[in-house]
Amino acid sequence: MFRGMNVLLPCYIAFLLQLLVFQTCHSSNITAHCAPSSCGNIQNISYPFRLNTDPQSCGNNNYNLSCENNISTVLYLYSGKYYVQAINYGNYTIRVVDAGVQGNCCSIPRYSLARDNFSYGDPYTWYNYKQVLPPGVGEGFVDYRGYYWGGRLPPTLSQPMIFMSCENTVNSPLYVDTAPYGLNYGSGNYSNSSLVTHSNYVTLGGMNASDLMELCSIEKIFLLPKKNYTDNYSFEEIHSDLANGFELSWYNINCEKCRRGCYLNSADHRRCIGFHESYRQIILYTVAELLTTIALLHGLKVVCGTPCVIIFLIYKWRRRHLSVYDTVEQFLQSQNNLMPVRYSYSDIKKITRGFKDELGKGGFGTVYKGKLRSGRFAAIKLLGKSKANGQDFINEVATIGRIHHTNVVQLIGFCAEGSKRALVYDFMPNGSLDSHLFSQEGSISLSWQKLHQISLGVACGIDYLHLGCDMQILHFDIKPHNILLDENFTPKVSDFGLARLYPTNGSITSLTAARGTIGYMAPELFYKNIGRVSYKADVYSFGMLLLEMAGKRKNLNALAENSSQIYWPYWVHDQVSDGKAIEIGDDATEEESKIVKKMIMVGLWCIQMKPMDRPTMKNVVEMLEGDLENLRLPPKPVFNVDETPTNIEGESSSLSGDSTESTSLVENAY
Repeated sequence: MFRGMNVLLPCYIAFLLQLLVFQTCHSSNITAHCAPSSCGNIQNISYPFRLNTDPQSCGNNNYNLSCENNISTVLYLYSGKYYVQAINYGNYTIRVVDAGVQGNCCSIPRYSLARDNFSYGDPYTWYNYKQVLPPGVGEGFVDYRGYYWGGRLPPTLSQPMIFMSCENTVNSPLYVDTAPYGLNYGSGNYSNSSLVTHSNYVTLGGMNASDLMELCSIEKIFLLPKKNYTDNYSFEEIHSDLANGFELSWYNINCEKCRRGCYLNSADHRRCIGFHESYRQIILYTVAELLTTIALLHGLKVVCGTPCVIIFLIYKWRRRHLSVYDTVEQFLQSQNNLMPVRYSYSDIKKITRGFKDELGKGGFGTVYKGKLRSGRFAAIKLLGKSKANGQDFINEVATIGRIHHTNVVQLIGFCAEGSKRALVYDFMPNGSLDSHLFSQEGSISLSWQKLHQISLGVACGIDYLHLGCDMQILHFDIKPHNILLDENFTPKVSDFGLARLYPTNGSITSLTAARGTIGYMAPELFYKNIGRVSYKADVYSFGMLLLEMAGKRKNLNALAENSSQIYWPYWVHDQVSDGKAIEIGDDATEEESKIVKKMIMVGLWCIQMKPMDRPTMKNVVEMLEGDLENLRLPPKPVFNVDETPTNIEGESSSLSGDSTESTSLVENAY
């Protein structure tokens, strides 16, 4: 093996040298400095810029400009057209304006352009090439990545301006109304846009998801010059700056040795952004790493071999015992398409006013009421120490973070800062469903019509989790405590700490341990011979929930007056099959009696022993929406197993003897 490696080593080094030569040739592929060109008001267009009519040997092709009718100098950038207003060769900036912007306030930009459009190493950047240190911060405070304690260097040249359309008028200091200026949307790409028909606003400096008001949507993002506006600035002032244009830096022409661009530090020394390394340095590091590996393989016997083995074993041990924080952070780094906002822990403390208003406690932590910068109320769940390597936090962010449905609680944001982890949800003023079902003090008594609407909403939410996403989401903890109610008593499925994501092309999944709350868990989670675990486990849990809603009582009640009523599903099945009426109150109407009977029959179908006998959630929605006359009574759900339960100790946090306490959101949290 070593002899073969000796043969491959020269080949590998030759390949690296070829890369070095290629990089040198590529870097030297610089075109000639020619006589300056001009177009309209832009005079002395010189290196690195060139007009598209100049000889190929002039300028740099990355800085190509066009001359339109010998009047306007045009820069085409990321599929957008921009008119050049000025080129400053002293500070390496070019000022451009969107082709759709005219001198009057009626015009708006045609092309979206945000900081996310720019990549490291692009010819143009939105930040200044010159590093400026704040007072009291010396060069020694700047680390190898070009960071200092408190922010990123160098400073920016522009700031984002966001165009939004809102179905209703908005009263917020963050939103600037454009209505008084009669914007002309026909001049841009807006003919089919909601900007034409809705109320329109702009905000400056970017925004968090929590700042986006209800029934508002982001239409376009543009760049403005970096400027501090007064408190009462108008769209007229903003438009004036739009017409003047924004600046981009072209200093990257001097950064051929840096993969991600470069800048000048406060001592006028050129520094690469990110790691201070060139391609040659990378090659040297790679060669050195290869030689070190070969030396280890050949071995230095006792002197070097023993320390290397020890270091290797320590490294493997640390990899095997990754901390909770590493696991969570790795997950967040891999999920760069998540919509929720990532808050710092200091933000969380400000939102909750120092954790003053506690709403409740649960298995995974404490929930506090807070207020976002936009004025919107939120519920912040501050998670305690995880027993599952941060999996509860990962489950919630991975599931709720990627979906939006009227019957699923919305995750606004999250915090993952060392051991501090928090989840920020929409605030639900009417609390959880169980507080209204089981006659808690101060709760509002819900009518049978409202309970039926709530049950239908929950069914729609679970059906969406099963079939409405690109991944199938199994909740595994459906129960009254995890159904939250907003100000209109619209139900929201919450608490995804036990949820799992699965591909939509298969309905069967394997679990190492039972998960959920006793009293709502499907029998196949305990007994293998009943059937494989699938989305039908959530159907079973919903059936138990539905029966509790129909009876306004727990399914298992050891203190029931009649022993036959201890287990409600058995008793109510016998009542319906014998044609007896279910007592729901002396003043109940015939329509209310039908609603209750329908909920009972659908619930009994959902809790059938075998998963294959249960309906899908789509069928459940159809049954709840349909007529009672179309339903037939299912068989009595009788347990008959010949096998001991499967392991329920694998995830101790997922079970509880009390059916009202498990891995749920907090009691009366919202």
